[in-house]
Amino acid sequence: MSTIGNLVDRTYREYLEPMDDIVSYTTLSNSDSISDSKVGLTTSGTSVTFNGDLLSVEEEDALDAGAIIEIGQELMICTDLNAVTNTITVTRAARGTTAAEHEQGSLIKIAPPFPRINVFDAVCDQIKNLYPTLFAVETKSITSKVGYIPLDGSTDNHLVAPIKAISQYTDFSAGSDETGTVFQGVATELVDLPNPFTYTDADGVSQTITYSNNGPDKVNAIQVYNVNAGHTVFVTFKKKFVTPTAESDTLATVGLEDEYEPIIMAGVAAQMIAGRDIPTATADYITDQMGTSNFPVNSATSIRNSLLQYQRALIQQARKDLRARYPEPVTVNKIAYT
Repeated sequence: MSTIGNLVDRTYREYLEPMDDIVSYTTLSNSDSISDSKVGLTTSGTSVTFNGDLLSVEEEDALDAGAIIEIGQELMICTDLNAVTNTITVTRAARGTTAAEHEQGSLIKIAPPFPRINVFDAVCDQIKNLYPTLFAVETKSITSKVGYIPLDGSTDNHLVAPIKAISQYTDFSAGSDETGTVFQGVATELVDLPNPFTYTDADGVSQTITYSNNGPDKVNAIQVYNVNAGHTVFVTFKKKFVTPTAESDTLATVGLEDEYEPIIMAGVAAQMIAGRDIPTATADYITDQMGTSNFPVNSATSIRNSLLQYQRALIQQARKDLRARYPEPVTVNKIAYT
């Protein structure tokens, strides 16, 4: 399953780091002082041992005091270089990054023009900015009851509105389910409640729901109409995308469809190159990419604008697909009829 880290890697591969313009790099060697053979650098270590065979003399000299290197999402400042032992002394967690444990063999980039933490943050920004033009979709199974039904899932505060609700409750006059019959639409309403929210359940016990994750500061509840208590209702919700917190987050966890990846990548590339000079090879590479996507870059159109135009075209296509799959329900007095 694709992850945010995979999306970051793909953005580098397709936009930011053409093969003929990859920055100087080497790999992290294992330290003899670390017992775990997989760990090359602990969170508190300040000595980085690198593979000198991957660097030219000039590149190795570039690791001297004052140089900035990157391992994973962490930036470090070099304070000393020992060219004999291929070891550099570093100051950890530079420029607002966080010190982390790094495995042996991890890539070490020298003075990267597009730091990975910046690309990750840009991916997060692009995902957040997709809504309301695009939205995530989640279907929940809910047991109907009298009054509202609080929703206590980890990201239920990201729910925006019900799109569709169905139930096998088909014999409305008799108030019973009919096995094997088609599902019928159900009227629903999403209710915003204060966070935290305290209520008394059907057993008379006081319950409190608190949403502590990121996202809107509210508790959501659903109310269903014309269905007796105890029936299963399947409600499909329009949902805001969940902001990633780590590269290990999957696209499914965030709410992204796989076909949204090109939208995110084009936006990230435009965001990263905005207001700055970029290497010639990178500029040529992106120009070629835009040409193959029928958005050629010419003297009248900057690379950034071409990327944004391409992104808008992809968004419009994705929006048409969403509208076809999930038509907007008819809403009367905040009650959705599908």
